[in-house]
Amino acid sequence: MLVAAAAGAAGVLAAAGRTWAVGDVAVPGPSAPVSVELAGSAIAPIASATGLAGLAALAAVAATRRWARRAVGALIALFGGIALYDVWRGTRPAELVRLVGEQSAVDGRTGVPDLTATWPTLGAAGAAVLLVAGVVTVARGGVWPGMGSRYDRHSAPTAIRAGDPAELWRSLDSGADPTVDSASEEDVPATGGDGPTGAPPTDDRA
Repeated sequence: MLVAAAAGAAGVLAAAGRTWAVGDVAVPGPSAPVSVELAGSAIAPIASATGLAGLAALAAVAATRRWARRAVGALIALFGGIALYDVWRGTRPAELVRLVGEQSAVDGRTGVPDLTATWPTLGAAGAAVLLVAGVVTVARGGVWPGMGSRYDRHSAPTAIRAGDPAELWRSLDSGADPTVDSASEEDVPATGGDGPTGAPPTDDRA
């Protein structure tokens, strides 16, 4: 699901940098109409910003757990919904005419721009994928495993300290921590008898 969300956010960002519409401004006199190109970042600027925010939120999904992860999922869904609405709002004919008039360097009559199909569709699809990924994260993200849980100290298996070296390397590769045991056999004093080494005490009176 994280891969799908990343692909959706990347689709929004990729589409934002492309030309979505081309409009002509008719000027008085025998001059040819002035052509004005509108990029996705001009037509749907909020969608471009939410695409970046969605990518940043994906890292939080991997780093959080349970309710915190669901809250991040709700935020991602919100980003996707806002981006989808912004694409729809920016591609309406009246809005396109207004944008062409704003970006034109001349005064004249602006016709309805020609809207390409590829890039607005990609932007809308990416926003929809981001929205769905956020909803799925809210619904099921609480049970997904957390990032790096296999390397927690309390859950790491104990490494084999002696024996076959191959077994030792396999245990280390599985995430075992050789420092789990706080003391080795050499650190534990031998017991038995009254002396620290277990030897019987000597009688100095003899």
